[in-house]
Amino acid sequence: MSDSSPLPPVRLSSEAELARDALAAPLFSRAARLARWAGPDTRVDAGGELVEEQLPAAAGVLGLTGEDADAYASEAWRIAVDSGLVEVTDEEEGTVAAGRELALLTSGSPAEVLDTWLAALEAVLADAGVPDLDDVAGILDEGGEVDFSSLDWDLEAEAEFLDGVLANLYLLTASEEGPGDEPVPLPVLAASMIVPDDMAEPTNDVLEQVSDAMMRLDDQFRILEPIGLVEFQPVDEALMADVGEEPAVPVDETDISRYGMVRLTPLGVYGVRARLLEAGIAAPVVGELADKGADALLHGTSAFPPAAAQAETEQWLTLREPLPAARELLAAARGSDAAAPLRRLHCQQALSLVGPEAEPALREVLDDAELGGLARVWLTERGAADVPAPTESMVFWLTIDTVAAQLAAEGNSAELQALVEGLAAQHSGFFQAAWRVDHPATPEVLEAMGRLHPDKKVAKEARKAAFKARSQQGG
Repeated sequence: MSDSSPLPPVRLSSEAELARDALAAPLFSRAARLARWAGPDTRVDAGGELVEEQLPAAAGVLGLTGEDADAYASEAWRIAVDSGLVEVTDEEEGTVAAGRELALLTSGSPAEVLDTWLAALEAVLADAGVPDLDDVAGILDEGGEVDFSSLDWDLEAEAEFLDGVLANLYLLTASEEGPGDEPVPLPVLAASMIVPDDMAEPTNDVLEQVSDAMMRLDDQFRILEPIGLVEFQPVDEALMADVGEEPAVPVDETDISRYGMVRLTPLGVYGVRARLLEAGIAAPVVGELADKGADALLHGTSAFPPAAAQAETEQWLTLREPLPAARELLAAARGSDAAAPLRRLHCQQALSLVGPEAEPALREVLDDAELGGLARVWLTERGAADVPAPTESMVFWLTIDTVAAQLAAEGNSAELQALVEGLAAQHSGFFQAAWRVDHPATPEVLEAMGRLHPDKKVAKEARKAAFKARSQQGG
C-alpha cells in the first residue's frame, strides 16, 4: 500500500453491531468465560499463565475436549489477561481477580466493549507474529527461554509484514475496483506484498517468495480467525505433494480457492482501521462528513471514489432541507484557487441528488460567472421553464472549468481524452476562442488538450493556444 495514496473510505457497521460481533468471536468469548470462572483458588505462574494443573478444569469450563483442549484453554486465558479481563493481583502468590474490563462486557457501552476487544486483538496479532515453535529443542537459552537470535526470524520485520498484509487487505476491501466483501485469494494477497509493481513477469525467485509468504499467511490467518478479524479458508493440504513441501503459486484461476481465501469481517475492518489510525494513517469512513459544512464535504469527497462520494453526499443531504443545502453547496463551490474546478464538479454532482425544492437557489446564481453555467445545466435537465440561454463566453468558461476538474480528478484518463477529442470536433474554432477564456486554468487545460489529442495538427493548435493563454495571463 502506498503511503502517499489516500485510503478510500470504508462503511462501518454500527458500534452496537460491532460490539455484538466482538462478544461472539470464539476466542474473545472463551477469554470472557474463563475470566468469570477465575476465583480465589485460581493460580498462575510468574508469567501470568494458568498453572498446568488447572488447565483441564479451564478446558472443561469451555467445553473443550481432545488433545488440544489444554492448549486452547491456555490461549484463551492468555488473551483474558492481556486484554484486562483478568488481573494478576499477587505475582508471588500467583493469585488473580476479575479485571475492570470484565464488567464492561455486560454493563459498558459498545465503544468500551470494542476497546477491550482491540486489546485482545493486539495480543493475538503479537502471537501471529511468532514462529511455530512446536520443536523448541536447541533454541532454548540457559534460562529455559526461547533464544530468538538462534532462529532465522526477525520479529519486528514479521510484525511489519503482517501489518502490511492487513493494510493491503483493508485497501482491497475498501476499494471500489477491488473485491469488496468477496474473499481475496491468498496468492493475490501474498503477491501484493512481494511482487514489485513494475515487474511484468515474476521471476522464479519472486514466485518462490510468494509461495513462502502464502504459507506464512496460512498459519497467521488460522490464528487471527478466532478473534473475529477475518473469515479464512485455509490452503488445501492436498496441494502439498510431500510433507513439508510448499505449494507452487497457482496458475489456474478456477482452482485458486484451494490456495486459501480470506476476507476481513465487518469487525475486522473496524479493527484494522483502528490500528491504521493509531499509526497516524488517515482512514476515512463514509458518513463522517455528514455533520460538517459544505466546504468540508466538497473538499473531503474530492479524494473519494465515485460511489463513496455519492454515499457520503447522500448522508450529508439527509440532515438538511434541500433549499438551504443547495445554497450552502453553491457558496462552497465558488473560488479561483486550483481546487475550485473539482469543488464545482462535486457540487454539481451533489446538486443532482437534490429535488426540485432547490430551484430557487439555482436561479439565484444564473448571473454568477462561476456558477451560472452549472445552474443552467441543472435547471435544463429538470425541464424548468424560462431558463436563459448561456452566453458564448459562459459556455467556454464552463468547458474549461469542467476539463480542469476532470484533470484534477482523473489525470490523463481515457475518458478525458475522449472529452478532448469531442470538444475539438464539435467546434472548429475552439482553440481560437478558448485561449481568451478568463479562467485561471485555461493554459493548463489547453496544454493538456495538446498532450491528449491524437491528431498532431489539432494538438499543435492546442499548444499554440496554451502559449497565447499563458502570455495573456502574464505567466
